[in-house]
Amino acid sequence: MPTALVTGATAGIGAAFADRLARDGRDLVLVARNEQRLADTAAELTRRYGVAVEVLAADLSTADGCGAVEARVGAVDKPVALLVNNAGISLHKPFTSNSADDEERLLWLNVRSVMRLTHAALAVMVPRRSGAIVNVSSVSGFAAVMPGSTYPASKAWVTNFSESVGAKVRRHGVRVMALCPGYTHTEFHDSAGIDMSGLPKFAWLDVDQVVAEGLRDLRRGKLLSVPSLRYKAAAVVLSRLPRAVLHRLPSAGGSRTRE
Repeated sequence: MPTALVTGATAGIGAAFADRLARDGRDLVLVARNEQRLADTAAELTRRYGVAVEVLAADLSTADGCGAVEARVGAVDKPVALLVNNAGISLHKPFTSNSADDEERLLWLNVRSVMRLTHAALAVMVPRRSGAIVNVSSVSGFAAVMPGSTYPASKAWVTNFSESVGAKVRRHGVRVMALCPGYTHTEFHDSAGIDMSGLPKFAWLDVDQVVAEGLRDLRRGKLLSVPSLRYKAAAVVLSRLPRAVLHRLPSAGGSRTRE
């Protein structure tokens, strides 16, 4: 089967995508910062599923790291048929308490790398008239649900960008989709230093469910995928709720940034 490239592939949603795609028989290119974790993940996937796994250690929040992955995505002689832009970060402190450098790193990873890798992929997919891109966004991008955090703003960009580009390129046989999960059991919040202990169990999604529903919606040609009925409903409410009401909520969505 054609090759898939997954960023942020050693943990969370990225690791779940890598496992599911390998189980489906796809060869993989895995991208993450930690070279040892990449090697361990690649060896395990090859052992379990017998697929070829290439690793590329790169920090997508830097120009050099992003450039290296762009070059691999755009390689004509080793085509990537599916790109999963999953790498992303949040910050555990509000905007006014973060350094401008930290905020810029968030934008470079959550926004700039998604734009550049999507651009590199489409440069080869559109002439080939085949290929697909999944940009992992978030249901938080439908409203400013984390007071003081720029994370929802970055994900709002990813969602709108993906829908816009996807609507344009589908006539060329290429699919681009924004995957917008709600709270998902991964390492993401722990890595960001965000305390999620107060979130009720029913609010959490299973990471394999998120990936399965996302790939199903991609096959169906959707521009936007929101896994689970409860988060589909939440997305509708958030997108239609009057701003005056939204801004009175102490922390819509159950997560607040911490000092």
